[in-house]
Amino acid sequence: MRVDKYLWCVRFYKTRNMVTEACKKNHITVNGLVAKPSKEVFATDKITFRKDQITQNILVLNVPENRVGAKLVEMFCKNETPAEVYQHLELIKLSKEHYRKNGEGRPTKKDRRDIDDYGSENS
Repeated sequence: MRVDKYLWCVRFYKTRNMVTEACKKNHITVNGLVAKPSKEVFATDKITFRKDQITQNILVLNVPENRVGAKLVEMFCKNETPAEVYQHLELIKLSKEHYRKNGEGRPTKKDRRDIDDYGSENS
């Protein structure tokens, strides 16, 4: 199965077009080699790809026929990404929250919606 179709089938990417773009930007490697979208993937291959500011490593256990449900994904691949990577992503999210302190500067769209909701609840 092609690497673009495989990553789409096991739900790491929402569309095959997104996988193809990632391949063109050299964000996806198979067994340490940069992969084109048409690269064939077999069981025991290791796929590394960069998505959402983290590099994920997966081991191909089996190749599905079609796109599988979220509960069945673990039958076809094993995520070997270290837990530290996910902790680092959480730290990045927390640091973005402290980028602009509440009450300083112009309210964001979310702040304005919260203010509007608060006003409508008290009316």
